[in-house]
Amino acid sequence: MNAPRFLPTALDGLFPRHEQTDPIAMSKGVQIAIGATAIALLLVWYGMGRIDAGLSFRYFQDLDEFHASAAEMVGRSARVHGYVATESIERDLEAKLVRFAVQNAPPHAGEAVGETLSVVYASLETPDLFKDGAEVVVEGQLVLRRGSQVFEANNVMAKCPSKFEAQAGPAAEPSIEL
Repeated sequence: MNAPRFLPTALDGLFPRHEQTDPIAMSKGVQIAIGATAIALLLVWYGMGRIDAGLSFRYFQDLDEFHASAAEMVGRSARVHGYVATESIERDLEAKLVRFAVQNAPPHAGEAVGETLSVVYASLETPDLFKDGAEVVVEGQLVLRRGSQVFEANNVMAKCPSKFEAQAGPAAEPSIEL
């Protein structure tokens, strides 16, 4: 059965009638493009919000790089890589603080210590591997206290020593017997 037809009127030529089949017809390609654009815009919005909040990706500086730019780093977030100086760890149970110094070279390397960075960590919960000579990355900001620079850490990460690192002493050459 055909659809009902309307009786002709004098206005038929002025206002054409259209049959409505689909309110919005889009191909799959257009739908995918709109979805991908929406996701890209959300990622850009999220990334810009993280940058504005100062939470963007940060890599660490070694101690020499940090000391070279220390004047401009006061009050700014930073990550510093180094080694815990020997016998520098002090735990203040009343204030719930850990104070220690970070140096550029590992204590067992036999190199001169050089400049150290005084670190105050506002927690007694340190990583299990945190000890004298441990390789660490501290996150926080540099502040001035009583005329001296102190790094106030809000996170301390200790690196697990690798069992594959070269041992001290002469390296043995592998021999191949045929």
